[in-house]
Amino acid sequence: MNSLAKVLIFKISATLLFWSLPFVFFPSWLFEKAGFPHQESYVFVRLLGWAYLALCAGYGFALRSALHGKRALGPIWVGIISNGGACGILAFYGATGAWSTWGPPVQWVCWGSTAATFLITLGLVVFGVRGDGVEA
Repeated sequence: MNSLAKVLIFKISATLLFWSLPFVFFPSWLFEKAGFPHQESYVFVRLLGWAYLALCAGYGFALRSALHGKRALGPIWVGIISNGGACGILAFYGATGAWSTWGPPVQWVCWGSTAATFLITLGLVVFGVRGDGVEA
């Protein structure tokens, strides 16, 4: 298995486990118990979770290509833009204390996601765009 495939497997797994599936399926009370601020409606959280699920479908196509020694540059660039942007936004809001009053589980996921999105972006650039034993 090449390095690009490993990056994509990590990306898909982390997105599903920490963002997509919880945002789509967790009941509202569980968000608040974990430390998210109360909201009247979680409709935008649910939509965001579904959008993350759609991104995972695209990453799945990139993974299939990577496992065959090829690069699907479209999903790789989507991943770079998505994860790079998320990393910048998370780092900014984390550094300014935006979630400092939220519960510890949510803070852990937010800081962990900041680090993960940085590493995923770096991995997609190094192994996806620049290539590591895979053809364009």
